[in-house]
Amino acid sequence: MNESTARNRAELSGKLTNVLDSRSLAASYRRLAEILAEGMTVLDVGCGTGAITRGIAEAVGPNGRVVGIDSNPALIERARQAHANTSGLTFETGDIYALAYEQEFDIVTSARVLIWLSDPLTALKSMISAAKVGGRIMVADYNHEKIRWEPQPPASMLAFYAAYLKWRSDAGMDNEIADRLSELFQASGLKDITITPQHEVMKRTEPDFQKKIGIWADTASSRGIQMERDGYITEDEYVTAENEYREWMRKDAQALTMYMVAVEGVRDK
Repeated sequence: MNESTARNRAELSGKLTNVLDSRSLAASYRRLAEILAEGMTVLDVGCGTGAITRGIAEAVGPNGRVVGIDSNPALIERARQAHANTSGLTFETGDIYALAYEQEFDIVTSARVLIWLSDPLTALKSMISAAKVGGRIMVADYNHEKIRWEPQPPASMLAFYAAYLKWRSDAGMDNEIADRLSELFQASGLKDITITPQHEVMKRTEPDFQKKIGIWADTASSRGIQMERDGYITEDEYVTAENEYREWMRKDAQALTMYMVAVEGVRDK
């Protein structure tokens, strides 16, 4: 499949856009929060509705500069409306494969983005171009093959999830990209590469557990429509998966772990 197929399948819609608003720098990108400092310049690629980007701007303060980039104009408009009053923060519509910056930022970062691309190496090289010499590139992403539910969710959800992974991989997306990021960083010429686990662990004892694990019910309802259109699932299958999963959430779910790592490296030339 070509890049346009991946772009079409990555397009975010429905209930899934709400998860973007619920994220924060402290909770959703811990490693980045640790290295931000007053006055830094940061480019956040694939910023969505800007919730994490706003946290970045607050961390670097009024003397810093933060730009959020996303290919989806509707999400950029939402970001501008929600965070317009944050000092030093701007949002732009842009293409990760052709970023309009050259050696401008101390940190260029993306989270949960490369897993939606058919050519992550080209995207990474574009991100590197936007970083200053001596600047840092950081990518946080998932390995969807290593997800762990406790106990196992209904068979309908497991079948949906298998179809979802195939729908993605058939478009050229790497479901295991978290564990390949260090190789991509090496291939791109980055130095001082480090890997930090950022696994998202959700437990029933947490007050927002139901909301967090509901991401897969929302995925069934939102991505299911796309997957039916592309011939990977029927409406009955994805509706059943959503409904039975929501019932499992209420009665049986104890924990969900989504495997994620943050990988960073330094541009040295």
